[in-house]
Amino acid sequence: MGSTDSKLNFRKAVIQLTTKTQPVEATDDAFWDQFWTDTTTTVQDVFALVPAAEIRAVREESPSNLATLCYKAVEKLVQGAESGCPTEREKQVILNCTRILTRILPYIFEDQDWRGFFWSTVPGAGRCGTDELDDDDGARPLAESLLLAIADLLFCPDFTVHSHRKGPDLVENMQSIDSCEYIWEAGVGFAQSPPLNYIHDLNRTELLRLLLTCFSEAMYLPPSSDNSVLNPWVTFFCSTENRHALPLFTSLLNVVCAYDPVGYGIPYNHLLFSDYREQLVEQAVQILIVTLEHDGGVPHRPASPSSIEEHESTGPENLFVNYLSRIHREEDFDFVLKGLARLLTNPLTQTYLPNSTKKIQFHQELLVLFWKLCDFNKKFLFFVLKSSDVLDILVPILYYLNDARADQSRVGLMHIGVFILLLLSGERNFGVRLNKPYSVHVPMDIPVFTGTHADLLIVVFHKIITTGHQRLQPLFDCLLTIVVNVSPYLKSLSMVAANKLLHLLEAFSTSWFLFSTAQNHHLVFFLLEAFNNIIQYQFDGNCNLVYAIIRKRNVFHQLANLPSDPPSIHRALQRKRKSPDVISRTSSQETVSMEGSHPAVPAEPGTLKASLVAMPGIDKLTEKSQVSEDGTMVSVPKADSPPTAHSEQSVVAATSDTESNSGKDNEDVFYTEAEMERRRLSSASSASVWTPTPEWVLSWKCKLPLQTIMRLLQVLVPQVEKICIDKGLTDESEILKFLQHGTLVGLLPVPHPILIRKYQANAGTAMWFRTYMWGVVYLRNVDPPIWYDTDVRLFEIQRM
Repeated sequence: MGSTDSKLNFRKAVIQLTTKTQPVEATDDAFWDQFWTDTTTTVQDVFALVPAAEIRAVREESPSNLATLCYKAVEKLVQGAESGCPTEREKQVILNCTRILTRILPYIFEDQDWRGFFWSTVPGAGRCGTDELDDDDGARPLAESLLLAIADLLFCPDFTVHSHRKGPDLVENMQSIDSCEYIWEAGVGFAQSPPLNYIHDLNRTELLRLLLTCFSEAMYLPPSSDNSVLNPWVTFFCSTENRHALPLFTSLLNVVCAYDPVGYGIPYNHLLFSDYREQLVEQAVQILIVTLEHDGGVPHRPASPSSIEEHESTGPENLFVNYLSRIHREEDFDFVLKGLARLLTNPLTQTYLPNSTKKIQFHQELLVLFWKLCDFNKKFLFFVLKSSDVLDILVPILYYLNDARADQSRVGLMHIGVFILLLLSGERNFGVRLNKPYSVHVPMDIPVFTGTHADLLIVVFHKIITTGHQRLQPLFDCLLTIVVNVSPYLKSLSMVAANKLLHLLEAFSTSWFLFSTAQNHHLVFFLLEAFNNIIQYQFDGNCNLVYAIIRKRNVFHQLANLPSDPPSIHRALQRKRKSPDVISRTSSQETVSMEGSHPAVPAEPGTLKASLVAMPGIDKLTEKSQVSEDGTMVSVPKADSPPTAHSEQSVVAATSDTESNSGKDNEDVFYTEAEMERRRLSSASSASVWTPTPEWVLSWKCKLPLQTIMRLLQVLVPQVEKICIDKGLTDESEILKFLQHGTLVGLLPVPHPILIRKYQANAGTAMWFRTYMWGVVYLRNVDPPIWYDTDVRLFEIQRM
């Protein structure tokens, strides 16, 4: 009964607040205390008992009451942070204030006129929480007081961390506490693992949820290419003003990387009791990716004098980025990499008892965190590539890519997975590691094969291209760039993978596909470049690919003789109208999928998805580097780059049918997916925008890098035909044996230099990551639904 009464009293207080037309004095404690003295409202209760319409009504009709509610709630948090919440009642007040602020903040952010409220100073709220400093210089903005109180409370003994008290009467002083001794979990920079306490985990989770809500102001600003404008909440929290920045960063990273969802290995244990640590890990990884999004710049508000003084020119302003970039011990790298690999692999684990192990759902946040680690800490990237451990990251990424390929609500997951592989493929070691035999056999609906991790990568990429949904077409360039980057190091492709590559070439080199858009010929250039790399640098072990090239030699002859006269172009485009499917799927020789796998399925009707801004084209995503003889990379100036897939910059501007902004004018323009869909449809209806001409076809046809392959066919085809006739061979294995021992030394053109396209960050990718990351955070926080039905502007929420 008590619980019902307390909810009723809380609801009555909310109704009083919404119906009062006169301002309630801040000193009327009897009225304001109704909101936080209650001991039994959960965060779900607060969301149910404080409806969105009523928050908006108070905001519009009684703004001073909403302002006082926020101020009083922050004041309670500041008092709790100073006292250390010694009593249970004080702890409950802190939690209730935390929940109320989590509920209200999104409605403050959605109204432009209110956004500055938390950055204004409240008369009487001094820096020390006392009243003697109420001049503007001494008073802290409300946002700063709130953020510092949250930071203090995250290291509050007996509330969020274990007490180190020696006797029952000693109360630890919150002002003198060294939070580095209270780091939440062993790992990077901390050796002791404190005993698990689910109450502490729950309290940390509530405070982190409020912190994430503070940071979410970014959701209410439209996409912008100006990366110098930063989120003031993140900027302040990650500055030297926050004395807990280092222990908190370490606590968050260690809690995530030490988490083992399988626990004690008891089947169905996750159904028997709640795992409070998982909720904490989810909030921790979300706080990490949001705080690591900014690495310096100017917050969009006037900086206070103290924050200007503290900024050192030696390192980034953001301490979280700074700490992340300075991790350097091998054992720390090992801890982080093994932790992330364990969590990413978790949803792939197979057990004999169905649903007997817990499967985590926060793999997208983990992928963003892995991306940030590689991006900000090059030593970590080299550590990842130094051993086969990188394959423990690769396999789950390929699993997610394959699993999400038919689901339009997961197009962001497809992009982040491909970007990580693009980043890794720019390093030679990644290509070398792919030669390790693949023996794990995670169930995926791909053909069964025996081979290496390179074969797995190619087979999955082929599956994405041939059976993924239409919105993945802009990723084809990226997928094939990855294949080109690793191709010089692939020692032995399996027959399955070789056939898949040849099938892609066959599909992409049909005349109707080449002539249907201004960029499709790039895909052929990429594939030819990959074949050339393998033939020139890894011919000895690749008899399967050589055999596949010989068998499909007509494809290369047709490419060399591609017609460019107007009637042929017209006929090819007529064929396209009869068969609108992008890629012929019949000749891909589909075989039985792996045992235990499930086919990729589209999103369930009603699934929510967040829109994404357009991605830059591959030419903006990457820069070319040439591998010199000693293995070092030399950047290739854009003007002098050899004619490859991007020789036609002029035609790339007409990217109406892709989601990439390759045109010069579009460099800093951001479209949502809905806008891009409208643009795509309008461009499809006005085919007169771009039509292929004979001059256009000849401009790139003469640059097709066919010389090496034509020479190979010229030498090997007569030899293969001769032994087939002489020995009456019809058996593939005998021909493969012959090719295995063959050589083309001295017969091929001089090997071309290896060209690697390395990922390069730019304003477009930074904006894409921001919208993707916040879209994931929005959709993953459904209990309670923190931002649901608020007026977010960074992306659109669409129902499938």
